[in-house]
Parts: sequence; structure tokens; C-alpha cells
Amino acid sequence: MGGYVTMAMFRHAPRYFRGMVLADTRAEADSAEGVEGRKKTLALLREKGPRALADDLEPKLLGKTTRAERPEVVSGWRELVLANSERGIAGAITALMTRADSTPLLSSIHCPTLIIVGDEDTVTPPALSESMQRRIAGSELVVIPKAGHMSNLETPNSFNAALGAFLEHRV
Repeated sequence: MGGYVTMAMFRHAPRYFRGMVLADTRAEADSAEGVEGRKKTLALLREKGPRALADDLEPKLLGKTTRAERPEVVSGWRELVLANSERGIAGAITALMTRADSTPLLSSIHCPTLIIVGDEDTVTPPALSESMQRRIAGSELVVIPKAGHMSNLETPNSFNAALGAFLEHRV
């Protein structure tokens, strides 16, 4: 969600950006298929609640290595999901499926930009991050090993090292 918010802010106020981090995100709006998937997710949430939603999203959002080797990360992620209200979760899903396509913005980003992606991210796969990097002149791409879509939670040391190096040298 953070990358989508960042791109929406950039769309409205690019002059205020001195640097940008796009982590486990994509520039494209949801496809028709993606919107249908989100509608199914909303229906699951309404019919069965946040626990069922967490069960459904876990294999999509957390990498296979995390699910197999880091049960404390999985349980922490589930606690974060379940700490949110059903209404809040539904609002977030609706925002995701109605976001604008930010692809046309990419070539206009001229501030230092770090793109981070987990190598096991199936929601926003590394190929999408590579495409963003090609479209944002001078951007840097870091692929985090053994992490899925929640790379900052799954491998915080690797994520923070990439972020720290970017902030220290580029911003």
C-alpha cells in the first residue's frame, strides 16, 4: 500500500520529493482480473471475517521461506492483520483495487529512488520491479533473498541494510 500512496502523492506534489522508496509495489493499476480477485477477497472478508482473510492471504503475501522457516514472523504478521477492523481492511482493499495507473509517472521521477522487492514476492514479482527500475532513470533495485511481499517484516535486517545504504549514499 505504501508504494501506491507514494506514487499518488508524487502525482500531486512532485516538487516536494527529495528521494523515494518503492518497496514490494507496482506502478500498474489492477487489471480486470485483479479487480475481480479483490472483489472475491472482500466477499471472503464479509462472509468469514478477518481470520479467513488472513488464512487466504498468508501464502500470497509471505514468502515460502518465511512460511517454512520463520513461524514467529508468520504469527506476528497475522497479529497485525487481526488488529485491524473489518471496515478498515475493506477500505484498504477497495483503495487497492481503485488506484490509478502510475506507469506514466515513472519517467518523470528524477529524485533518488530505491526499489526493493523480495525474491519470493508473488504479488509484485521482481520482474515488475525490474521494469520500474528501467523506467526511473538512475534508480537502484535491491532484491531481498528469502522474502515475499512483506520483505520489511520477513527479513528486516536485509531490508534495513538496503534502506540505510540508500539513505546514507543517495539522499
